[in-house]
Amino acid sequence: MAKTKTTYFCQNCGYESAKWLGKCPSCNEWNTFVEELVEPANIRVPDWRTATGPTTKRTNKAARIHEIVHQEESRYITPDGELNRVLGGGIVPGSLVLIGGEPGIGKSTLMLQIALGMPGTKTLYVSGEESEQQLKMRAERLLQSSKAECFILTETSTQNIFKQITAVAPQLVIIDSIQTLHSAQIDSAPGSVSQVRECTAELLRFAKETAIPVFIVGHITKDGAIAGPKVLEHMVDTVLQFEGDRHHVYRILRAVKNRFGSAAELGIYEMQGSGLREVSNPSEILLSQREDSMSGIAIAVLVEGARPMLIEVQALVSTSAYGTPQRSSTGFDTRRMNMLLAVLEKRFGFRLSAQDVFLNMAGGLRVEDPAIDLAAIIAIISSQQDIPVPATSAFAGEVGLSGEIRAVNRIEQRIAEAEKLGFETIYISKYNTKGLSDGKYQIAIKPVSRVEEVFQAVFG
Repeated sequence: MAKTKTTYFCQNCGYESAKWLGKCPSCNEWNTFVEELVEPANIRVPDWRTATGPTTKRTNKAARIHEIVHQEESRYITPDGELNRVLGGGIVPGSLVLIGGEPGIGKSTLMLQIALGMPGTKTLYVSGEESEQQLKMRAERLLQSSKAECFILTETSTQNIFKQITAVAPQLVIIDSIQTLHSAQIDSAPGSVSQVRECTAELLRFAKETAIPVFIVGHITKDGAIAGPKVLEHMVDTVLQFEGDRHHVYRILRAVKNRFGSAAELGIYEMQGSGLREVSNPSEILLSQREDSMSGIAIAVLVEGARPMLIEVQALVSTSAYGTPQRSSTGFDTRRMNMLLAVLEKRFGFRLSAQDVFLNMAGGLRVEDPAIDLAAIIAIISSQQDIPVPATSAFAGEVGLSGEIRAVNRIEQRIAEAEKLGFETIYISKYNTKGLSDGKYQIAIKPVSRVEEVFQAVFG
């Protein structure tokens, strides 16, 4: 009889060790190693192919790259345009997609909407967290079409799941969630590092050998990372992050990794009583509706993936009541904000070292586009000087350490978006003017090379 084999896994990163360690040599975390059984004494149960009956697996052979016949990529187009955008144009057959997010953010709601919103596609929704009655109640609340070919299975054993997949023969499989599944091949608790890795590996082999796409929902840790070993994100084809405050109505679906499309795309949803509504025009939530002119507000034109949008940058500068001034930003990199404040003080003489500075991106969006820099410093100076910025002006430019305005990418898309939303003036870098057609835009384009030129034009 074979001996039972145990090993130690880091619960944070999945590092494997033959003995217990106090500090993980991979992620440098303390007290994260737990002992798990990796090879029980009984005979190992075969993988998912056993559940589908006896099959013969074709042996792959090496082929020259120029002899490989390229076939046109076919995708499943879902009724959710935002999800199609984030996935790169639809669901790729045989892909394994991981979606993570905080509890209550709407992961299960989104997945059930997809399962119910594809009448021509047979879908198997596997839940290890909710009962059939709970899922039925949720489906009735979503007000989806009754013609959907959606099958519900409440099961946590991968062997039983594959048996039901054989019986149902679905075209799309949704697993909610990967942390609740357990495989008979690993003798450890569901949600452990070895179980998550083994269950994901079985689903990956199933998806690749049958060309059936699989969505798996993953929990996240208190630090915001997807729970389980880091190798989980490397195994799947696409990683989607569902972000937002569950106390607010707007949600953001962001692609963190995508083998079949851009990893810079995002989709925006609004949580309603009947489910998640697509927000096709993000500027409607990123621009506040105000009648009075207020200081400390500037409009920036950013690009996320292939989508241009306008966002309201809000700043508040006040005299520090304590010895050390506060520096806080929401949705914007605090270190970059500190750099911009240093540029304003060193190059242009604005005394901000004794003042509190707060910066906020409206709508709860986290931005990384460097084109936000120009609008951020305009909002900060507007708040400090208490001079409002014209509501019809928009800004798109990166600020360098010497105070120069640097060029940004996709400037024509930014200009067209600002013009479409009724803005009259847009300030861009003069290095972005090359190739712009004269008379093509009705919006006034103001090319600038230094920050002081923008100050003079905006604040007089």
